Amino acid sequence: MPEESDTTNAATRAAATDAPPLRITLAAGTAMPRRAHADDAGLDLTSAVDLEIPAGGRALVDTGTSVALPGGTVGLVCPRSGLAAKHGITVLNGPGVVDAGYRGPIKVSLHNTDPAESFTLRAGDRIAQLVVVPVLTPVLQQVDDLDATDRSTSGFGSSGGFGQAPTATATDENQEG
Repeated sequence: MPEESDTTNAATRAAATDAPPLRITLAAGTAMPRRAHADDAGLDLTSAVDLEIPAGGRALVDTGTSVALPGGTVGLVCPRSGLAAKHGITVLNGPGVVDAGYRGPIKVSLHNTDPAESFTLRAGDRIAQLVVVPVLTPVLQQVDDLDATDRSTSGFGSSGGFGQAPTATATDENQEG
């Protein structure tokens, strides 16, 4: 077991040294974004303000954090699973998008899904995660027709909707999903 842990830690350190730096500015009193664990994808973002989100309400929450994302990346502002599961607090437009050229403070649109209880935030509370990922920016090309696929234009429930997944067939196992 220790060998796996050592390997994981070595891989994490190697990945971190290969990654470009993420330059960050912070408003006075704002905590530096950080990973709770070395191999976590998300950087915890904290609230820069005290506020209350009413039951069923929403709030645009300033993090006091500005970033200069490396070119070819995008920052995805994602919900924190514990806030969602324990308090019904989620990122309303989740994930939110922080473009590489944006230099202003990251603000998080939080929604309180609880129909009865308000939710109080204090400055320094962890409210979301910033996940930095590569992004493709393809050249747009208008065409007369799109290539045919098995799915075609089927969407919104076309795969069977909610319920038990169908049993995989030999051809299903070879398809991307």
